[in-house]
Amino acid sequence: MSARQQQILDTAARLFAERGFHGVSVHDIGAACGISGPALYKHFAGKADILGRSLTQISERLLREGRARAEAAADAGAALDALVDWHVDFALTSPELIVVQEREWRNLPQAARKHVRDRQLAYIDLWVSVVRRLRDDLSPDEGRAAVQAVFGLLNSTPHSARIGTPRMRGLLARLARAALTGP
Repeated sequence: MSARQQQILDTAARLFAERGFHGVSVHDIGAACGISGPALYKHFAGKADILGRSLTQISERLLREGRARAEAAADAGAALDALVDWHVDFALTSPELIVVQEREWRNLPQAARKHVRDRQLAYIDLWVSVVRRLRDDLSPDEGRAAVQAVFGLLNSTPHSARIGTPRMRGLLARLARAALTGP
């Protein structure tokens, strides 16, 4: 992906988070990037393509980085720590992507929706496999429910009261680990 394409995706995500998908035009995105709206069509098929590529890109990045961190860990506990740290970092540094995912899912083109959902499910499955290595008392369904509940906690950060990034990072990590490893 070119630097210009990445700039467009990042800018569009910020604008979609602020004003909603339907509240942003290609002209708005272009102007925020310092180019004309029609110039966006050299890089993307349209606004829906930008949305789809943005959410696909982050879903692939979450999965790729999650796998790398889990595989590099010495044991299941270290793998869980690595996954929690990765997702907390994502949640705190990319709140606009969480907002866009949450609000604009219905505006994703069908093909992008399937691709994003497949990556999201693989990411959840990665977490579930790690959690179940630590918690053999959890059924696969219970593991999935626990992981998705923790994602709800972590992904609530765009709406959470801020206590400063370092303190928020520590709090979220402690809460997530406790929720997944507790009784």
